[in-house]
Amino acid sequence: MTARTLAIDTDPGQDDAVALLLAFAHREAFDVKLIASVAGNVGLERTTANALRIRDLAGRGDVPVHAGMAGPMVVPLETAEFISGPDGLAGSGLPESASRPADGHAVDALIRLIRIEPPGSVTICALGPLTNIAMALRLAPDIAPRLGLLSIMGGALSLGNMTPAAEFNFYVDPHAAAVVMSAGVKTALFGLDVTHQAIASPAHVARLAALGNRAGACVYGMLTRPRPGGMATKAHPMHDPCTVAWLMWPELFDGRDCHVEIETDGRVRGRSTIDWNGRTKRSPNAYVASKVDAGALFDRMIDSIARLP
Repeated sequence: MTARTLAIDTDPGQDDAVALLLAFAHREAFDVKLIASVAGNVGLERTTANALRIRDLAGRGDVPVHAGMAGPMVVPLETAEFISGPDGLAGSGLPESASRPADGHAVDALIRLIRIEPPGSVTICALGPLTNIAMALRLAPDIAPRLGLLSIMGGALSLGNMTPAAEFNFYVDPHAAAVVMSAGVKTALFGLDVTHQAIASPAHVARLAALGNRAGACVYGMLTRPRPGGMATKAHPMHDPCTVAWLMWPELFDGRDCHVEIETDGRVRGRSTIDWNGRTKRSPNAYVASKVDAGALFDRMIDSIARLP
């Protein structure tokens, strides 16, 4: 099996952390070339620090972390500390990293990677707002036909979680989402309708607690962290890991090819208009996932986390 060349664009975030750990756990499947941080769940300084914390937890100091865009292309940045906590990784128990990000901007690092690797060989898992990727496509349009695949957590077939219309990542930078979705790059989209199915059962949470490694304790803490208003939960939707899991286990997901358009303005800012039934007769620009076998997904993710320190 040849490992897939992978870059991860991320704004950690608890579920981002699990997606990163999942990719790090499978060296046979993924040759992770770089992590690009972007402002989203929290500001850029924290998302970059969190990427370093997660990388250190996985023992993957060989993977460079590049700091990227500190805000959206057009609109002001809105963050989600009300969900992720002040540092973005509430419940993780991770210490601050002693290491520093790599030299060079994340946008430049992404462009360079896509240009030096064979055409069609680079996959990007996009876990946060799409600002870095949109900027790369605008600055270097030659990379679009060279990029093999974008696996994106974003959008929704039905209701949003930031507004009635919009999912968080697309709401935070709708202009970037519009650039990326119109770039002609092969794309897989994992929106709220599928990611809200990816919830661990009490038995899965108990398995995490019993793993006995630091990665398992970290994920357990994030899944069971206190929530807004002092409430606690035994589960939390694992949005971002779906983008990585699908690359290894596509049989766990159902979906179809659709045309997706992003609204950038007004009360529907960030809405992903997904032509599920092909009414507009426009050519599909993304595979849109709609279902996931959550039980099998968490079984395999926990087995993966057990591989880590």
